[in-house]
Amino acid sequence: MQWFAHVFGKRKNAAERRPAQIFFTNTLSGSKELFISQRPGIVTMYSCGPTVYGSAHIGNLRAYVFSDTIARALGADGYRVRRVINITDVGHLVGDGDQGEDKMAVGAAREKTTPQDIADRYTKEFTEDLSELNIDTKDIQFPRATDYIKEQIALAKTLEEKGFAYRIKNGLAFDTSRFPSYGKLGNIDLGAQRVGARIEMDREKRHPADFWLWRSAKPNDLQQWDSPWGRGNPGWHIECSAMSRALLGQEIDIHTGGEDHIGAHHNNEIAQSEAASGRTFVHYWMHNAFLMVEGQKISKSLHNDIYLKDIVAKGFDPLALRYFYLQAHYRTHLSFSWNALAGAAGALERLEKFSRDINTESKGKSAPSEARERFLVAMRDDLATPQALGILWDSLKSEEYAPEEKWGLIQDAELHLGLNLTRPSTSNVVESADLPEHIRILLEQREKARVTKDFAAADRLRSEIENGGYHVDDGPNGPVLTMRTL
Repeated sequence: MQWFAHVFGKRKNAAERRPAQIFFTNTLSGSKELFISQRPGIVTMYSCGPTVYGSAHIGNLRAYVFSDTIARALGADGYRVRRVINITDVGHLVGDGDQGEDKMAVGAAREKTTPQDIADRYTKEFTEDLSELNIDTKDIQFPRATDYIKEQIALAKTLEEKGFAYRIKNGLAFDTSRFPSYGKLGNIDLGAQRVGARIEMDREKRHPADFWLWRSAKPNDLQQWDSPWGRGNPGWHIECSAMSRALLGQEIDIHTGGEDHIGAHHNNEIAQSEAASGRTFVHYWMHNAFLMVEGQKISKSLHNDIYLKDIVAKGFDPLALRYFYLQAHYRTHLSFSWNALAGAAGALERLEKFSRDINTESKGKSAPSEARERFLVAMRDDLATPQALGILWDSLKSEEYAPEEKWGLIQDAELHLGLNLTRPSTSNVVESADLPEHIRILLEQREKARVTKDFAAADRLRSEIENGGYHVDDGPNGPVLTMRTL
């Protein structure tokens, strides 16, 4: 409650700051809209989190860099952002529908342990991955579904009492026919669903799109609780509505997730939340597009999944992955390859060099510029990160801007992009004393060639050094060598 008071106790000051205008594409309307928060200067944002039965792959992680970019843009423009990312540690089924195996049970069986141990292990790994990607987690709440069972039961009971749910042999289901606007997110065609196979899979449901609020326990269920509908476990969708209500209120500003959540999960959240409250659940729905590999989305079921630990094992800085994400707009599909990641890593290394040099030249002093204004316009226009990066590169390479103006631009870029540009990593910088003897000799020869202006020899020696696994940057105090990423 102290944190709540800290945020909401400054409404007047937040309003006086008059945040700048920012536009987001709202999936609900399908168009770009001016963002207006419900409370002046304060934003509530909920992001669908992972099912912690295994590691989050880099396709999953794109969603959290995306939501972090939203929060950074809003924070840079004067908003206070309250964020929640849920942890699904019960219920979610393989296949994302109402049929199949429970993912937590699958994970527990795979590793011969309990669902709680699995949840603890992969929740820790998930939050560590976020930190590696420079996502500031200190002001994000990470509620677990198992800690909000009472709230989920209470919400389901409210829906039953209002006539939006019905009991069947296997539990409690939401009646989508009672919610006329069901499917409004993404304009889902319910008629097409009626000819599908789901109705054959569960004949007790009245309509193919109906979904579980509570499921009766099976004999070997590892996670089950008492409820008005018997012992069982909650449906996947009810947790987000219950936790969002409990932590952010019945109406929130922004809800994010991957585009795969639009069809069922987020429409189900809207239906159960708005049926219970009679109020708008979310004002701005925002979704990121899939990360692709060889024309297919990254997915554990397709066995093309790649993890942050795989990237680190190949010698890449995790921020190279963040830079890779930012090269594409969040609403466009992005194709991953190791060569593309290597290109992003090289670009980030060069950007870090620019930052180091400009910091020295400007003595850490900043000044406004037309480039900074163009950068901010791009970021406020639906997070146009590719355009923002282009403006950053063009401006830093230009001779039209003073070092102080460039440093001011770098500071704004850091606020929005989170690439550690104002404190670029030197973890892979190699001191001269630590260099292999043959590399040190090549470096000395290159310096002599530069002094005598034998630039052809200097370029040849640079190539030899880089072929030996080192990247050469010529700084104001001499060459800086870093280990090259693979």
